[in-house]
Amino acid sequence: MPNIENLTKRKVTGGKRKAYRGRRRRERKAQPRVVEVGPPLIKKRRVRGGNFISYVVRTDKVNVATPEGTKNVKIISVISNPANRDYERRGVITKGAIVETELGKVRITSKPSKNGALSGVLIK
Repeated sequence: MPNIENLTKRKVTGGKRKAYRGRRRRERKAQPRVVEVGPPLIKKRRVRGGNFISYVVRTDKVNVATPEGTKNVKIISVISNPANRDYERRGVITKGAIVETELGKVRITSKPSKNGALSGVLIK
């Protein structure tokens, strides 16, 4: 259900108010997109202007920037996630999360739920 302040059905006093228009498609709430470790799955979503954005739903690889160059390595597990303690328990990947890979610990620098790619930097 959309959260729109200008389409409230009640007055402050509790009386009913008629909505002056219906809800628009652009005013709908989007479901939270969380990225988990698993077999790769990338989805597309239509946004305003007829454009599409792709977002990661599940992934098991990350592009890691190292001093020698960029490598695509396998994710073993999520170690910590400063965005939410519950995300640590569930293994959800967001920007700033630290994951364990074959090369070592990697901090995620991209927004996988927005740009459809998972990039990170190797932590010493």
